[in-house]
Amino acid sequence: MQEMSDARQAIVAAQTAGATNATSPEYAAAQAAIARAEAHLQAQEYVRARLAAVQAKKHAAAALADAQHSETPAAVPH
Repeated sequence: MQEMSDARQAIVAAQTAGATNATSPEYAAAQAAIARAEAHLQAQEYVRARLAAVQAKKHAAAALADAQHSETPAAVPH
């Protein structure tokens, strides 16, 4: 399922950028959503799996943006 793959890739990108469950509520939400998607997939609940995967990708994208924003060095006053 393409949505699952997209969500997993987005989660990896967020993790690579430094997001963790401890530092990013969005990353934690992405992890929870992908776990729900996998459970739905195992139960052959494909519509629910797809919806949870889309949510996981959305949360992972927000976690990635947060992680990238936090990496930006603070402006040094002159």
